[in-house]
Amino acid sequence: MSRGKRYDGESKLNKKKVAATIIAIIVIIMVIISLKNLFTGNVTVPEMTVQTSYFTVYDNNKYGVIDNKGNTVVGLDYDELIVIPDQTRDLFICTYDIDYENETYSTRVLNSSGEEILTDYSNVRAIEKRDLNDVWYDTNLLIYESNGLYGLIDFDGKKVLDAEYTNIYSLDGTERSIVVEKDGLRGIVNSNLKSLVVDCNYDDITTLSTDSEDDGYIVSSNGNYGIISASGKTILETNYSEIKNTTGDSMYVVNDGSGLKLIDSNLNTILDSGFDDIISINGDNLIIQNGGSYGVITISGESRIPAEYEELVYATDNYYIARQNGLYGIISLDNVVCVDFRYTYLEHLHSTDFYIGDNSDYTTDIIDRNFETRLSNVIISELNTDSNYMIVREDGEYKYYTLNFEEESNIDALKTNTLFLSKSGDKYGYVNSNRELVVDYIYDDAREQNSYGYCAVKQNGVWGVLASDGTVILEPSVNLDDSLYIDFIADWHLYNDASLNIYIK
Repeated sequence: MSRGKRYDGESKLNKKKVAATIIAIIVIIMVIISLKNLFTGNVTVPEMTVQTSYFTVYDNNKYGVIDNKGNTVVGLDYDELIVIPDQTRDLFICTYDIDYENETYSTRVLNSSGEEILTDYSNVRAIEKRDLNDVWYDTNLLIYESNGLYGLIDFDGKKVLDAEYTNIYSLDGTERSIVVEKDGLRGIVNSNLKSLVVDCNYDDITTLSTDSEDDGYIVSSNGNYGIISASGKTILETNYSEIKNTTGDSMYVVNDGSGLKLIDSNLNTILDSGFDDIISINGDNLIIQNGGSYGVITISGESRIPAEYEELVYATDNYYIARQNGLYGIISLDNVVCVDFRYTYLEHLHSTDFYIGDNSDYTTDIIDRNFETRLSNVIISELNTDSNYMIVREDGEYKYYTLNFEEESNIDALKTNTLFLSKSGDKYGYVNSNRELVVDYIYDDAREQNSYGYCAVKQNGVWGVLASDGTVILEPSVNLDDSLYIDFIADWHLYNDASLNIYIK
């Protein structure tokens, strides 16, 4: 019997049945793959496209720079903080050869290719800006040094001011006011205009208003004070022993030696009695202080709110935030209580026209302009006026609202995201814009995708990070219990002091 030869009585192969079986197997495999996609999150997600940005990083006592994809741009080679004045520009100021005893140092400026730039200038440094809570840098101008004096250049290396000044610094709380000092006298550079707008003629310069540098500046000369406009035009000559940081409708609070008074730009006295101090000017109404308490009078001296409050701040229209017995509420110009005194702190957000009140348990109430409490006992995670949404943590859940308090999904709110936080039971995962599961529900806590595409996830008490397509960049391994802000750029996490904007490992 030869091999391979079929016996006459052997059953013949049924080709139709074989084909049907193969098709059935293929269908089953496709169903299994579909189910796997559904339950394991194996769904394609587009990569988030964002503008390249740069961040200072710190590890092993050295500083470097990465971009928003986590690529090393400047190696961890520097002992001092690398300053990035504008996160969207590849201009990094690196400090070296520091002599603390003699207070000397050198700087070099690098770009993203590692090339040294602005080499025509020595000791280039950023102009630091400050207010009560934040530190940032001017994004138009830089300081350089020559022969112990200082000048200004722009970010492209164009000279703005020769190095002939003994000091250059930003006026606190302002966006564009740079003080320059020469021969002991001060002037102002407008960093947006990149030009000197106030000559160095004054002993000192401060802002006239805490609200806007457009209101002008208080200047001093030989111990007396005056007011100039933002462009340097004289409004009040330096003839006063005191000028308050208070202005409104071309009215000013001054002291000519006979006590505080309210005057106009024509030097007419509007009001000179009925107060110990004038705190703010709001139209025809003045918040005043008398005997350590606060109230409101008109510019003609008529009392509107008796001076019986511990603190008083103008909010909007005819309403004021007041403090009584250590707690804050809202009152009207007629001294009618609109919101009870129950908050540890209360603030009016002009950009949204609603109030945020802090409760004693560290939660927040959000109150609309009609004094209706729209959200109670929440924690505000994000408030985005540009995209008209806010994220709050309410009853242990993240919820999303328009700034008109309409609840919406995170998919509707976060229009540029590729992944969206989702919860099932007590676990978190992520879905795509079609609500298809991308990352399974395995995390104990998580954050929405940040603006660079990264998702912070928590498991077993430690944090890790996912990429914009849901793949794991860093397995949960970082303890961030002491961090107020949880945020990642690749496998680097934000340092606990968010104002420094430094990422560490």
